[in-house]
Amino acid sequence: MERNRTNRFGSTAAECLLASIAIALVTFFCLQLQLNLATAAFLYQIIIIVLSLRGRIVSSTGVTLIASGCLAYYFAPPIFSFRVDDPFNLFAIITFVLTSIVITTLASRAHSRTEQLLLTAANLETQIAEREQAEGALQQAQSELARVTRIMTMGELVASIAHEVNQPLSCVVANGTACLNWLAGDSPNLDEARESARRIVSDGKRAGDVIVRIRTMATKTATAKERLDMNEIVQEVIALARDVLRRSSVTVRTELAADLAPVLGDRVELQQVVLNLVMNGTEAMSSVGEGPRELVIRTQNDEAEQVRIAVQDSGIGLDSLSMERIFDPFYTTKRGGMGMGLSICRSIVQNHSGRLWAVANNDSGTIFQFTVQKYHIAARNSDAGNLTQSS
Repeated sequence: MERNRTNRFGSTAAECLLASIAIALVTFFCLQLQLNLATAAFLYQIIIIVLSLRGRIVSSTGVTLIASGCLAYYFAPPIFSFRVDDPFNLFAIITFVLTSIVITTLASRAHSRTEQLLLTAANLETQIAEREQAEGALQQAQSELARVTRIMTMGELVASIAHEVNQPLSCVVANGTACLNWLAGDSPNLDEARESARRIVSDGKRAGDVIVRIRTMATKTATAKERLDMNEIVQEVIALARDVLRRSSVTVRTELAADLAPVLGDRVELQQVVLNLVMNGTEAMSSVGEGPRELVIRTQNDEAEQVRIAVQDSGIGLDSLSMERIFDPFYTTKRGGMGMGLSICRSIVQNHSGRLWAVANNDSGTIFQFTVQKYHIAARNSDAGNLTQSS
């Protein structure tokens, strides 16, 4: 710090010396050319402005005092005397001093501000460099996160495939067992065995449709949506699950709206949703003792230009925590369950511009409800989307 002070003092002294030499030269030439006080003051002012740009207020003030003395001594009558008889000349010298002080002050402030701006710019450059380093680290972290996400997505996809294919395969096994039972008696019931065989074929085709749909999802191809009757979907699902319902002593009661509007959807996906809700309701009533095991399936036209399907069971119901998390992936209330069924159903319903939710039944059990957009609304929205894309 002592060295800095010495350097600053030496620099100020050198500036004062050079400025004094400049004033002496200007004074000499002005006297030789017999210039008046105003011209000399103007030339002195230029020297002070140049010196003020260095930001040294001490040297600028000292040079201002020297210049004002030169004006009084050499250019204001009586010459070679510091006495000024003419009030106009006295006013001019005072104005020169004040102007020089103002210029020196403003220049010093501007110089200080410039140094602050340069320091701020240097700090900003440092911060930008640090931010670029942080962004590089963030990009690396994002790459690692993307890799972990891909791994987790693969795990979820495996769980989804296992869950969706498991249900039609379970129906194949159940219908195969029923077929063997019908043929094992002393008098085989060929009609029932033939019906069981037809259901096995139907379940096998449904499993194949699930695989095709999963391949479609993997290749980012749109699912095949068509005009559907949800009452038919419900009847098909009841037929598929008939043996499971019978073994579980579950009675199915349907309340299907006769004037139900058609919907636009994928048959396999909507069958999967209804079947999942039916199987969940059946399993929920497995712990019921001697009470009734009734599954109620309702369809109705919703006010929001949608069709609503409700599956109501008479099981033990869900607690508040399970009601909030029942649709979360990998959350399950069943022993050995994967917790993917309702999460998949919600994704399917959302893909059909609907929503899936659950409410507690007044008596016992739970009501799962979902909506699907009516055919004419969905078709109109689809046409509007196609027009937007084409334009």
